[in-house]
Amino acid sequence: MIRIRIRWPRARRSSQSPWTAGLIVLLAGAGLVTAALLGVAVIVGHELHHINAGRENLPDLDAFLRFELPTIGHIYDANSEPLVELAAEYRDITQFSEIPAVVRDAILAAEDKRFFAHGGVDYLSVPRVISKVRLGALVRRLAGGAQGDRRRGPAIFPQGGSTLTQQLVRGVFLGHLTSRENSHELRNDGALPRLLATVIGARNVNMALRKREELRLSVWIEQEMRARFGSKRRAKEEILARYASFVYMGHGQYGFARAAKHYFGQPLATFTAEDADKAALLASIPKSPRDYAPTDDNAALLRRRNQILTLMSANGAVSPQQAAAAQQRALPAVLPHAPPPLWSSAVVDHVLDELGAETGLDIDDLRQGHIQVYSTVDGRVQRIVSEALEHGLASYETRHPQAKGVIQGAVVVLQNRDGSILAESGGRQVYHGRETAHSDFNRARQALRQPGSTMKPIVYLAAFDLGGFTLETLVPDEPISVPNGIGKPPKWIANYDGQFKGLIPMRKALAESRNAVAIWLTGQIGIDSVLRTARQLGVQTRLERYPTTSLGASEVNLLELATAYRAIASGVVARPYVVREVRRGSGDAVPLGPRTPVPLAVDGRTLALIQEGLRGVVRMPTGTAHALTARTFPIPVMGKTGTTNDFKDALFVGSTYGVDGITVAVRIGFDDGRSLGPRETGGRLALPVFREVMLRVHGDRITGSAPPFPRGIEQRITEYLTNPPPPAARDGITPALVSVVSRAPIQH
Repeated sequence: MIRIRIRWPRARRSSQSPWTAGLIVLLAGAGLVTAALLGVAVIVGHELHHINAGRENLPDLDAFLRFELPTIGHIYDANSEPLVELAAEYRDITQFSEIPAVVRDAILAAEDKRFFAHGGVDYLSVPRVISKVRLGALVRRLAGGAQGDRRRGPAIFPQGGSTLTQQLVRGVFLGHLTSRENSHELRNDGALPRLLATVIGARNVNMALRKREELRLSVWIEQEMRARFGSKRRAKEEILARYASFVYMGHGQYGFARAAKHYFGQPLATFTAEDADKAALLASIPKSPRDYAPTDDNAALLRRRNQILTLMSANGAVSPQQAAAAQQRALPAVLPHAPPPLWSSAVVDHVLDELGAETGLDIDDLRQGHIQVYSTVDGRVQRIVSEALEHGLASYETRHPQAKGVIQGAVVVLQNRDGSILAESGGRQVYHGRETAHSDFNRARQALRQPGSTMKPIVYLAAFDLGGFTLETLVPDEPISVPNGIGKPPKWIANYDGQFKGLIPMRKALAESRNAVAIWLTGQIGIDSVLRTARQLGVQTRLERYPTTSLGASEVNLLELATAYRAIASGVVARPYVVREVRRGSGDAVPLGPRTPVPLAVDGRTLALIQEGLRGVVRMPTGTAHALTARTFPIPVMGKTGTTNDFKDALFVGSTYGVDGITVAVRIGFDDGRSLGPRETGGRLALPVFREVMLRVHGDRITGSAPPFPRGIEQRITEYLTNPPPPAARDGITPALVSVVSRAPIQH
């Protein structure tokens, strides 16, 4: 280290008078002060030059110029009504013309009365800011030396004095500095910051450097905005609009427009001079949202509101009489905000998955408001589905109180024409005491469960497609077994009722869901034919190549089942989809994948056979869905019940006819696979949910009138019911054998 020692000349004793010595000291002191002032002037001049001319390390201003602040991403329904809002910051963009004069005046009175005069930095306010420097904190810091830098207490430099432009710059561009400036670790390794830190502390240096950058960017941005918009006035208007849209207003709301709706239920554009008290309340919040966010009883807010009203009067924005009247008003009641019901959490999950798969966009693009998504979901149908599922689960809980809050379910509604999803519920609204969220398990798409007898129509369609079978073909409802593994005895197949009826028409076997017949048909046509037909109908999950797959032993998800039945009802194959359109903030559409349905690769007469068979499940008195023919249910539908082994899952999947119809799939069961209990079948549990959805959707005429089935289908079923064939002999079926197979696992 280099040490410099200054030797002062000794005064001569002989000839120098005291006046002369005093003059020398005075001149020396004046020289030191002058030098100090010159040094300060040089530093200040350098800083002013840096603030006004420094153009290094500038942020990207394009998004700011285009007014692209983080906003709210919406998922809209088929009627362009919002299903859900997703945002990191809940904000509405507000243009200058949309900010009423009383609100603009309140903002300027509270924050920056010379806003339209200065160039980003209000130099006239500098003396006022300097006068607020906390000298006591500075003295304590100097007295404490190095230890003083670690002490808790107020910063040396005061808050406040920032223009609207500076506040906007701080929030938009300097968040990385602001978030770290209270640290007692120096955030800049330069020589000058290190030197200053030894004098005033690292924390205060951090704040000073952030302020320096804030001033520099504010001057630059105002110049850029003026160049962009052609005049200082227009540039100021745009900056004010960005401030009013950006600033945090408490309780998760950003910008004055959101705050006006959130706190008062009043659109910002409707504010007039009569709302001066509310405008002053809103203008109070940015100073400290934690302290000044409106509540019904907030003395500090009341004082600040009245101060701002006084300033507005002094600025001529309101008359003294108007200000006085507004100051006499009590704080307005703040609206309660109960969380909205989450009818569509499974829809959000599906939208996000499809969005990523088809466009590469994700939830962050939505949460920043960079895109808006328009779904195929009808919000009215979605609400009906969610409520119907809750009603169905509550009905089960009445019979089984121990299952309250634990029993689960899922529902999917598809448009027959193109596979678009009208509604999707992945579970109950509240589970384990917590409201559902889009990140939760979606039982409509993610749960792979056995479909039970809802798989059987695929077996019948495969048989009809190969030829040689019709609905009148007699098939054996007789004891039948399937291999059960090497070295194990065969597995005998039983029917739900524990009986066998001998030779019966295929339409009766399908309507009554005879397990033995489904296994016999699979043996006749081969399991590969069943698997191939399932894939043609839209089942994507891999199905196992064993005979009991025909009874629903292989797992699928509910959306796949709905897709298969939709194809049967309409005769067209289409991949289910939920994203109808995606638009960027600019309004440009984001390209999506093809959505064109294609004809189902089966003969029209073959398709009519399975449609008639499924219609018979409903119309025939012994059909498992015959409850849907009651006078209280006038909607013509076809469908199939399903109940899996040990009553673990209850299902119903059904459709109205043709491309103008809809398909509804319902599954109810426990997540852990426990039994629902004896006699808790698809007809008892899932069918009532289907029934309520269909009645309400068509009762409200949301999807129009239910299409009728072709006359030929209805007539043939009527003829069968009028003149049923005589019962066939049950050769080879002994009471003992019936007793044995009736103990085997059932599918219904």
